[in-house]
Amino acid sequence: MKETRLSLLPDARITALSPGFREGLLSVAESITPDNLGSILDESMRRVLELAFKQAGADEGAVWLVEESTKSLVPAYNNGPNASKLVGQFRQPLSAGLVSMVFSTQQPFMENDVWENSGLDKTLDTILHQQTNAMIAIPFYFLEACRGVVSCVQFALPESSPKRGFTERHEALIRHAAVVLGRLLDHKVLRTLVGLG
Repeated sequence: MKETRLSLLPDARITALSPGFREGLLSVAESITPDNLGSILDESMRRVLELAFKQAGADEGAVWLVEESTKSLVPAYNNGPNASKLVGQFRQPLSAGLVSMVFSTQQPFMENDVWENSGLDKTLDTILHQQTNAMIAIPFYFLEACRGVVSCVQFALPESSPKRGFTERHEALIRHAAVVLGRLLDHKVLRTLVGLG
């Protein structure tokens, strides 16, 4: 069967509303905070994250959003056992740490034996009484801008345990999850703004 190509073109009835629509998108983007992101993450969005973290062999993962008022990144979602201590509670200064580096450079990061990296801010590990052994961190884009980071980690295990770590395949899984989550958020906001629920 021969595949045909669908041509999607702008609709003049909608493009006439573009300036106001863009203002609305910016307003919505500014209203999404670490404290309220969880309220708009539906089951599909959470599953995208959970499956990617699991397939990558991560012990836990997080979505960090920038909080301009405190110049920090704040966990808005976390799937680990300490989520209640992190989400909306912990603040990573934009001036320190690897997650902040990923946000500021908008470049992905993956490293095993990350505990030895001088750029790692160990404050969170100290609070959680854990040692981060491996990390993946990916810039997180939605509503036309980088607004945070999606990250996942593996914690150190006893020395007798088999050595773990992340691979390029794992990084690709997390990058894909971040892109899909961003698009799902865009879709939800766009449908809501045009009254399609």
